Amino acid sequence: MSHGRHVTMLTEGTYPHVHGGVSTWCDQLVRGMPEVDFNVIALTGSGREPVTWELPRNVYRHTAVPLWGPPPSRGRRGRRPALRGRTHRRFTETYEAFLLSLLDPRRGGFSEALRELTLLARAGRLAPALRSESVLRLLMSVWTRPALGTAAAQPTIHDALTATDLLEHALRPLSVRIPPDSVAHAVSSGLATLPALAAKYLDEVPFLLTEHGIYLRERYLGYRSAAQRWPVKALLLGFYRELNSEGYRQADLITPCNQYNRRWEERGGADADRIRTVYNGVDPHAFPEAGPEPEVPTLSWCGRIDPIKDLETLIRAYSFMRRELPALRLRLFGPVPAGCEEYRLRLEELATELGVSDGITYEGRIEQVAQAYAAGSVVMLSSISEGFPFSIIEAMSCGRTTVSTDVGGVREAVGDTGLVVPPREPETMARATLALLRDGERRAELGRLSRKRVVEKFTLHRSVDGFRHIYRELAGQPLLPVRDGDYWTQRLADPWYRELAALGRPRTDSAEGSRR
Repeated sequence: MSHGRHVTMLTEGTYPHVHGGVSTWCDQLVRGMPEVDFNVIALTGSGREPVTWELPRNVYRHTAVPLWGPPPSRGRRGRRPALRGRTHRRFTETYEAFLLSLLDPRRGGFSEALRELTLLARAGRLAPALRSESVLRLLMSVWTRPALGTAAAQPTIHDALTATDLLEHALRPLSVRIPPDSVAHAVSSGLATLPALAAKYLDEVPFLLTEHGIYLRERYLGYRSAAQRWPVKALLLGFYRELNSEGYRQADLITPCNQYNRRWEERGGADADRIRTVYNGVDPHAFPEAGPEPEVPTLSWCGRIDPIKDLETLIRAYSFMRRELPALRLRLFGPVPAGCEEYRLRLEELATELGVSDGITYEGRIEQVAQAYAAGSVVMLSSISEGFPFSIIEAMSCGRTTVSTDVGGVREAVGDTGLVVPPREPETMARATLALLRDGERRAELGRLSRKRVVEKFTLHRSVDGFRHIYRELAGQPLLPVRDGDYWTQRLADPWYRELAALGRPRTDSAEGSRR
């Protein structure tokens, strides 16, 4: 790439270890720009997850960063000693400010505390510091302050251990180094932004943020059913809220994949002048017109079997439709990711309970995805959260009309070429779909309009070319100012922080960060 910069792509739980959705988008971007060198840093669970994508030649390095398991080794430097004396007192002050910013956002202070924790992380001191007994006592004292609203939940030592453990794992990406001559591209908000923020704070690396699903919204949805008690949830959701806003504030450019995301980002603190919408795209040649519909009326769904896809609603809607169309079939295409096996069993139990299991088939992952859309008379989407879903624009490219839930950028994608219904309303979804199934002429016309819309608005070429120009711009332009830059300059003038920064620097004889 021009100006000597290359791209570090930061992912969390997706590319190159998982297929579908955001991973498809990442692979499209990398393959669409063979002239750009990519360094892929993937946040994973254990670090042992297999690479499921064949990485192209322009991916010069791929690193898996495990969020779980023991803290990463520090090599020949060995285990870090505990913080003591003045250093420990400064850490305690910083961490107290950090905790208070999570539980009471009116106080502020998250950005400053995160920057100081970044220095500790780079020096290898953060993980052991967070596992000290004094940190547990500090958290308990903060939780029990009447003004914060967590004291009434009577937090326990077990709660403190759980919350501290979760925070320690979540903050591990702060120690990840990004080559200073690259553009850092986080392809989701949340934890994937931590290495980019660290590189922005300390190395002045340009930071690009692309958001597909709304990360913070999905954390709130996920914690509704999480097993932790309220003090733990309050702390972790506060962390994700503040981290989300910090990413919005510090990114040099934000590239949402739809206008829905843009509005969310502006409400979260992003400067409107730093936001550029770049829609996802598909190759109309790879997803050609599907041709005749199946002889038996069939609903097709394509994606990963995951609670965020709310397949319970789809199965309930299907059950409702079966009462009027007994021959109707539901075909579900897509893998069951690790950790979602129990969810798949719950879906099977629900179908048995409703008496419709004989009409539902789980097809697994399919190599020729276009065949999944061709298999249906109508293509369905029942998610409770989406960005700009590939399954919808791929189905549209194949000339199939869709019935989708009104989440994320779905309405922008579909326009007037399909039906959009509220999420978690199976009967409403069923009635809309039945109306389409009973009107073949309307289905055919909507299918024709669907493909036309994709060709005119949502092609892969248009999407990749947009990012090509953005990469070149970020590689060559001066960085946008970092918020609170004067504060950080003053902190780095402090001898203690200079010492931590020096401890965190790589050895001069190390090959770490070198390119091929």
